Amino acid sequence: MKRMLCVMSILSVSGLMSLTAWAEPTSLTGAGATFPYPIYSQWAYKYEKLTGVKLNYQSIGSGGGIAQIKAGTVDFGASDAPLDVKELEESGLIQFPMVIGGVVPVINVPGIDPGKLVLSGELLADIYLGKIKKWNDNAIVAMNADLKLPNKAITVVRRADGSGTTFLFTSYLGKVSKQWREKIGVGKAVAWPVGVGGKGNEGVASYVQKISGSIGYVEFAYALQNKMAHVQMKNKAGKIVAPGIRTFQAAAANAQWDKTPGYAVVLTDQPGEQSWPIAGASFILIHKKQLNGEKAGAMLKFFDWCYKHGSEMAEKLDFVAIPANVVAMVEKTWKTEVKANDNPVWP
Repeated sequence: MKRMLCVMSILSVSGLMSLTAWAEPTSLTGAGATFPYPIYSQWAYKYEKLTGVKLNYQSIGSGGGIAQIKAGTVDFGASDAPLDVKELEESGLIQFPMVIGGVVPVINVPGIDPGKLVLSGELLADIYLGKIKKWNDNAIVAMNADLKLPNKAITVVRRADGSGTTFLFTSYLGKVSKQWREKIGVGKAVAWPVGVGGKGNEGVASYVQKISGSIGYVEFAYALQNKMAHVQMKNKAGKIVAPGIRTFQAAAANAQWDKTPGYAVVLTDQPGEQSWPIAGASFILIHKKQLNGEKAGAMLKFFDWCYKHGSEMAEKLDFVAIPANVVAMVEKTWKTEVKANDNPVWP
């Protein structure tokens, strides 16, 4: 009888352990870029439904994500500004591209419908330098002869936090404007000469929506979801292009991932008649040495699932999936670089 009670007790404990494991699935934490948040949130929701693995992603900006992964307070960081090899090595990190998208200028100009205004990189730089102050400036009118532009002051809106979206935006401005490159520079945060600052895509969007005559920049899926008026851009080839998956794909077409250390490809101002000029990849940052091999494996399984099964969801939000040959390179990096107790985490 005692033996039977002991067996029943063991079975009960085992059952409770199984139930606990089922009721409390592995959870993963990440933080960083606001740029890919629309697709990361969709992937996380779907993956939890399929596997029970919960992903808590904090959309706090690339600067915050980099700081948190370096501090070890999250399982992974996310940044739209790739780290250079030296910084990766110093922090014991690897990075890899997760998705490709585009940054778009958004406006609130009375009488101008979404997608009608055309800007060049030079005009955009001069607006953000404070050199062009009104919407009916001759330089803007010359590029938009078919539009009735108002005699209205331009209010520049930009990010107030450290942001990979800002990195992509300033990377583009630095490539097309010598004055921007020399006076302001490129970075996740810069000394803006003019404008009001909003935190995250949400803050920029809120200001643009509230302030008549304003211009800002946000991730394209965010602009679509919030029904914001985006502009068309004159690209490096001199062609007028609209933002969207095809023009983002065109910008990424010539990316040389295999020849770029740390996969640190920047896709701004790319050649090609169809290329959107402010495109970019968003990167995941993880530690090479993982403290918990099981949890690290669960994290990489999530990323693998996103690569293999998340492209349709990505395209619906106008993001571009990472090409299969690049995924193969990334997963080879996982196998050789990511370890727990000196054992590979990825099979």
